[in-house]
Amino acid sequence: MTEPSLNFVLCPDAAGGHRMAYWQWGNPEAGHVLVCVHGLTRQGRDFDVLAQALCERAGGTLRVVCPDVAGRGKSDWLKDPQGYQIPNYAADMLALLAQLQPTTLDWLGTSMGGLIGIVVAGLAQAPAFAQVRRLGLNDVGPVIEWQALQRIGQYLGNVGAFDSEQQAADALWEIASSFGPHTPAQWLALSRPLLKPLGDGSGRLTLHYDPALAEPFKAVTPESAAQGEALLWQSYDQIKAKTLLIRGAESDLLSRQTAQAMMARGPKARLVEFAGVGHAPTFIADNQVQAVASFFLDE
Repeated sequence: MTEPSLNFVLCPDAAGGHRMAYWQWGNPEAGHVLVCVHGLTRQGRDFDVLAQALCERAGGTLRVVCPDVAGRGKSDWLKDPQGYQIPNYAADMLALLAQLQPTTLDWLGTSMGGLIGIVVAGLAQAPAFAQVRRLGLNDVGPVIEWQALQRIGQYLGNVGAFDSEQQAADALWEIASSFGPHTPAQWLALSRPLLKPLGDGSGRLTLHYDPALAEPFKAVTPESAAQGEALLWQSYDQIKAKTLLIRGAESDLLSRQTAQAMMARGPKARLVEFAGVGHAPTFIADNQVQAVASFFLDE
């Protein structure tokens, strides 16, 4: 497997700024940029298989950029955990886009990354470098089912300590089997970038994200979630980008009812569902890669 280049962008915040890491695949001079943004506790290497496939198919005309959102992977942890919120992540992405200066911008976001994409693509007066042409939303919409939030809250912030990569991968599978079928080798490869040394000299490993991500998440109430939904629908209805909604057919986070609403309003997303998958597709299976490739490269 070829490797992406690791880059950084300085993002402003009230504490003096933080560095956000991003992984870059393909032609670094390409004006066509696809930004791929991961889910809540994940990181940019989630898109390795997809990014390589798209760059090979595009034949040197595409740059795929996969950020580690603040608090994850190689990016800085925020001094104030209350900064771990969607509007702040969207501001960080605007700083990234200002550095990248794409001439054609596409966006693929999984779960949290899709919510950030809704905000960015729904900006009423975005600068030219931040105007999204095509938007892929992976198993997420303005309405997030409350039971899914409760499920996520049970493990968020529990970064653990593991004796080996395999032990960590097995533990991750316990909470992420809804991602759908993966071979043991695929799952280990997907899990490995999520790990870092525990730092106590034991040689053990822990998950590579800030446990303080849980603080603002656990403060969410049904009332505040409803307020957030209203704002996200407002952003969604302003989206001009051609939009593809990807759903795991067994998802507990994106309901079929919400998906149908997203097909009927705003950008009127086209829906593709994958059987045998819940929240959320990982774009490792060939049929998932093909669906994304045809949307961003062929149409």
